[in-house]
Order: sequence, then structure tokens, then C-alpha cells
Amino acid sequence: MQSIKKAAVLGSGVMGSGIAAHLANIGIPSLLLDIVPREVTEDEKSKGLTIESKQVRNRYSSLALQKLLKQKPAPLTSKSNLALIEAGNLEDDMHKLAEVDWIIEVVVENLTVKKQVFEKVDQYRKPGSIVSSNTSGISVEAMIEGRSEDFQKHFLGTHFFNPPRYLKLLEVIPTKHTNPEVLSFIKEFGEDVLGKGVVEAKDTPNFIANRIGTYGLLVTVQEMLKGGYSVGEVDSVTGPLIGRPKSATFRTLDVVGLDTFAHVAKNVYELVEGDEKEVFNVPAFMTKMLENGWLGSKSGQGFFLKQGKDILELDPNTLEYGPRQKLKTASVELSKQEKDLANKMKALVYADDRAGQLLWNILSPVLAYSAHLLGTIADDIVAIDRAMKWGFGWEMGPFETWDAIGLRKSVSKMNHVPTWINEMLENGHETFYKEEAGKLYFYQNGEYKEVVENSKVINLKRLKKEKGVINKNSGASLIDLGDGVALLEFTSPNNAIGLDIIQMINFAVDEVEKNYKGLVIGNQGKNFCIGANLAMILMEAQDDNFYELDMVIHQFQQAMMKIKYSRKPVVTAAFGMTLGGGSEVSLPSTRIQASSETYMGLVEVGVGLIPGGGGNKELYIKHLESMPNGVDFDLQKVANKVFETIAMAKVSTSAAEAFENNFLGSKDGISVNGDHLLYDAKQAVLSLHENGYTPPVRKKVPVVGETGYATLLLGAETMFLSGYISEHDLKIAKKLAFVIAGGKVPYGTEVDEQYLLNLEKEAFLSLLAEPKTQARMQYMLVKGKPLRN
Repeated sequence: MQSIKKAAVLGSGVMGSGIAAHLANIGIPSLLLDIVPREVTEDEKSKGLTIESKQVRNRYSSLALQKLLKQKPAPLTSKSNLALIEAGNLEDDMHKLAEVDWIIEVVVENLTVKKQVFEKVDQYRKPGSIVSSNTSGISVEAMIEGRSEDFQKHFLGTHFFNPPRYLKLLEVIPTKHTNPEVLSFIKEFGEDVLGKGVVEAKDTPNFIANRIGTYGLLVTVQEMLKGGYSVGEVDSVTGPLIGRPKSATFRTLDVVGLDTFAHVAKNVYELVEGDEKEVFNVPAFMTKMLENGWLGSKSGQGFFLKQGKDILELDPNTLEYGPRQKLKTASVELSKQEKDLANKMKALVYADDRAGQLLWNILSPVLAYSAHLLGTIADDIVAIDRAMKWGFGWEMGPFETWDAIGLRKSVSKMNHVPTWINEMLENGHETFYKEEAGKLYFYQNGEYKEVVENSKVINLKRLKKEKGVINKNSGASLIDLGDGVALLEFTSPNNAIGLDIIQMINFAVDEVEKNYKGLVIGNQGKNFCIGANLAMILMEAQDDNFYELDMVIHQFQQAMMKIKYSRKPVVTAAFGMTLGGGSEVSLPSTRIQASSETYMGLVEVGVGLIPGGGGNKELYIKHLESMPNGVDFDLQKVANKVFETIAMAKVSTSAAEAFENNFLGSKDGISVNGDHLLYDAKQAVLSLHENGYTPPVRKKVPVVGETGYATLLLGAETMFLSGYISEHDLKIAKKLAFVIAGGKVPYGTEVDEQYLLNLEKEAFLSLLAEPKTQARMQYMLVKGKPLRN
């Protein structure tokens, strides 16, 4: 049975080092090898190094490792993961390939070079080890001519998308020699271990996502020139408005780099014929931009140029920069009022105004193109849709989009659709996808087939349709996850916590204690939970309803205690933004099962408050629990660390970092594949149940008291006197220090949890009454960023 315990990455550029970093993030050590430099730098000479010195020979891969620590967004989930990558070179270290289970080639996109590298790999690899190429478009079949039989059987394309840590798509491209067991192993490994969305592609130019994505971008550029739209106008309607990333069209090109994009386009241009070839011909003004070195973000200017606070857009006709424009039409305004994406799209693509014409003219060719390529680039529509969603961040793939705008209606407006679509409509099939009895089916060759999902993928929308809900209100639903496990799903805007969610937490714990093995708290929104309902709290404070607010905070705190001391295990499935109240729900639960990309933090200081739902107490206890048993430790250092984390509103930039900040502890887990998070959380509940779960026993908490309070304040007052924080920041810090220190008691006193909760509530309400805090809250609600007053 195949397993991957160690890997080698050949090529240490941005992509190669990024893949090595991703392997390190999941605990797989790797060798990172690159070519040997031809000459010694002046700096190396000054250190007495020669071309034979190891530091010189490993220069490229060693530099790549240093860059991993500085890159933004960070390729490593924790800086400590760097220790899992060993730098080397392609001459001295080839013998080490005999120790690895997977060799990934990420050298320059040149067939001759790749073949030379594989010839050497074939000499050193151990039989049975997997070899793959991360090419973005060169034929994988052509790379392995003349290689040994064992090499060919264990070879395939594995196309990661950049940056590998963040982009979900992994295109897997088998050759006619690839052993089917190797293919199925890599697909399973890709999903379960690497955490990727894996799509099998055919060996055609640029595979699936880059073929359609590049086509779509070039059609958009050509339509912009034809219709006289500006760069900014196009970007204002080709982003979130149509379910695409915020970077839309031209900002995406600036981020990717125009040189990279042109290379990908040229790749297809040279290998296709007819009308398709013309689309992949990069327009003259973009060629001029390449000559000028205007490549986008990496060169400081591209389609956009930042001048001071202003962002200017390029005029493709004059190649001069001017103010950024937006496309404002009736259909754009109308679509913004629609709640779901399908209705937004319909309002836009059928509109007879400038936005409608632009979107129809760029969308309809991409839909038809995707349909023409079915069978050529992939076997089914599911693979194409998934590739575009996972690789380009589209909310809906081409065929899902077609369903959303209405297949029959759109086809009647289109000129060139493949015959199979007309036949499909003639036979009365109106959609590419349909749902029946909680299962999803897709159209293929005259019939509907079930969409095959990894067994670890739980789809809450479909589950609710199939099983209904146990109970729900305006902010949350309780769902039966099966196998005796229930799930509490937040459904309020941004999953912000209000009274409705608090009520449902109380109901859920009672219901689970009576009838279930345990509870998962999780959802499939954009983020787990971004905190409490700030608007509601501010409104009550401005109306002086402090008696009601006192009740609300008390209820929130008691609901968190109910989670903590539930007789059945409660596992929180945290992901994305898990901030403020989101962290306060997570911390008291029996276990946290976090997605690898989880950003945890108690950030209330940013709106002039401190955590009010037990967050200070729970983070402090989590730190205490991380201390080794039977070993004396400095209680003051623990208090200092917790105070600093909350006062600085520190947010972990990954689940790995959340362990380092003690938001996660030794009992908690990480799911690398976010799609498997609810499944993993459910398994954690079942495991706890099977091992005879008993709730924690209430214990008193040792605090640093009055002397510790003075120590905590010292740091804050120094920062105030140095001008780092404002007077109001100091006031917040004093309240926070008082809560964490446990008030006016002697050092080392053991206090009850309720006592700490009362201190927390008192501090929270007194800050809430402050005009400067209310101003901060108002600013955050209006501007979406903190006010320093």
C-alpha cells in the first residue's frame, strides 16, 4: 500500500517553494533542490566561499527558504514548519531521491529541460516512488518518452494552483501509462491529506481551469476594447456582483502577473486552430505593456497604478493612467437588491443596458466554450465546474451558471452552442443539475448520473432538504447529522451572535442531553462567526437600556457555561474568521476541530470593549491547562500572556498559529481539507461518546490578584506615556487587567468562575457606557475598520 512519508521538490521558485511549504504545513518533510549557480557573488567571495562551497551550491534553494518567511500571504501556517524543508541542489543531492516517496518536478516550463531532469530522476529514484510534474500546460505524455517502465507507471501531472497553501484546486493528469492504482491513490491523498479539491483532467493545453479561465479573461479584454469600456468599469461588474473574486478581471491579471498570463495564453495559441486561436492572441496594447515591464503588482504598475491613496486605471488606447471608473446602470442597482446569486445574474445578463450587454457578451461565449470542450479537457461537467470554482474562485462553475440564468432562455439568444445542448433541450432536459431525495445528479449523454462526493463531504443545504430541521429560529437551526449527532448551525447575517442564537444554544444543549450522543457547532457560511451583533448592542447602549444589556450579557455567559458543562460532548467546527464571540463559543467547548485556515482572536478592544461572554476567563484557563502537571510555573507570566493577546487583539493567521497562541490546545484537532471539517467534528463527538465522555468538574481558578494587576498595568501605562496608545486605550487596558487579575484579591487566590464572569460583565457594561467606545462601535459598523480615538 502506497504512503508518502517524505517528498522531494525539484525547482525552488515561487511555486516549488510554495509546494514544499504546503507539504511542511501538513507535516511531510521534503528536499527542495535547485540548480547549482555558475558563479560566486561578491558577498560570497567576501566570506571566503568558492564555487565548491555547499552554501554557494545550495544558494537558490536556501534563498527560497528565507523568502518563505517573508512572503505575503504567508506560505507557511507556522514559521516553525520551515524546519521540515531541507535545501539542496540537483547535482550533489540526487542520491537522496532514493529516500523519498514522491518527487514533484517544478522546474522551468520547457519540455527539453523537463525531459533532462526526468532522465536523472529515473537513475536515482527508488522503484515504486511516485513522480509528478507541476506543469501548467506542457503535455505530460511527452515528458516521459524513453523513461523506464516503472517510472512511466508511477508518473502523472499534478498541477497545483498558486499560492498552494490557499488555492484549493489540484488538477491530476494521468498518462496512458499511469497505473490506475497510482492515480486513485494520488486523488485520495490530494483530498484527504493535502486538503485539495482534486479534479482529473485530460492531457490537453493548459488542462481545465487555465484553459477556460484564460479564454474568459481574453474574451473580456476584447469585449472591453470593442465596447469602449474602461478597465475600472469592467472590474466593477466582473467581481462579487457575478460571484467572482473581488479582484475581478484586471486586478486578477495584476496579481497573477501579465508575463505569466501571456505565457499561458501563448501556450494555447500555439496548439489550437481556427476561431479559438484568435481569442488566445494577446491584444497589442498588452504586448506593449509587457515591453514596458508593466507586469502588475510585482513591477509596481499594470492595469492599475497606486499613487498615494489613489488607485488609477490604465487607458488601453493611450497607455496613460487616469481616475478609476465604475459602471453604474439600472441593472447593476437592481441586481444589488437581489439576495441570491442566480437572481442577481438574471437581472444583469438579460438587461439591455451597458452592464447587461457587457456581461452577456463575456459570459455567453465562456458557457458555449466550456460546452464545446466537454470530453476534450474533462470527462464530465462536474470536473469543469469544480475546476473553475476551486482554481479561479468562481462561486458557480460554467454549467451551474447556465442553470442559474436559465438554459432554454439563454440558448435562444446564442449563436454557437454544441449540438448536444440542443439535443438535451429537445429531449426535455432543462437543467444540467437536478436534486432528488437529498442527492445531486448531473446530465451526461442523455441521462442524469449521481455526483460522486468524497464520503467526508457533508452538504448542509442538501441535508436540511432531505431530513428537515429539529428546530430553528431567525438566527440558528438545529439539524440531525445522523449517527446520533446533532449540529447547531448559525444562520444570522455574518453569523453574528444575538439573542436568537443564545436561545438556540440553550435549546440545543438540552435537546442533545436528552436525545443525542453529542453536538457539533458549525456551519457552511463564509466565516464561522465574526462576533456578537454589534449593531444591536450599540442601539441598546445609545437608548440607555443597560438593564436589558446586563440581562443579554448574563444570558450569553450562561449559554457558554452550558456548552462547557454539557453532559454530552460539544465540538466546535471553527473555520475562517472565528473572532470575538466566535472564539467565545469555541473556547468552552469540549473540543475545537479547526479548519487549517482558521483565524481566531478576541478582538473586542478594536471597538472599545473587552470580551463579555467569558472569553477572558476561558483563554486564561486554556493557558493554565497547557502548563505541565506537577511543575511549578509563574502565574504572572500566564496572566501577562493572556492580557497581551487580548489587549493587542491578536488574531492567529492559521490553526497552527492558534495552537501557538493557546486558542487551541492539545485535545483540539485540525482539518486540512475544509470540506471535511463537519465530518471530522462529528467523528470527534462519536469518539468522545464511545470513550464514555463525562463533563468537566467545576474547579476554582488561581489568579494573580492585586499585585498582578499592578504588574499588568505597568506595561500599559508605559505604552500610554510613550504615545503608543490613547487615553481611552489605557482605560480599556485597565478594565481588562482588572478582569484577568481577578480583582482585589491576594496573589494566588483561587476564585470561582462565576466571580470572574461577574467582573467581566461589569467591565464590559461600564466600557459600553463610554461615548468614545460608542464612537468606535459606530465607526466599525459604518467603515468596517477600527477607530483610534
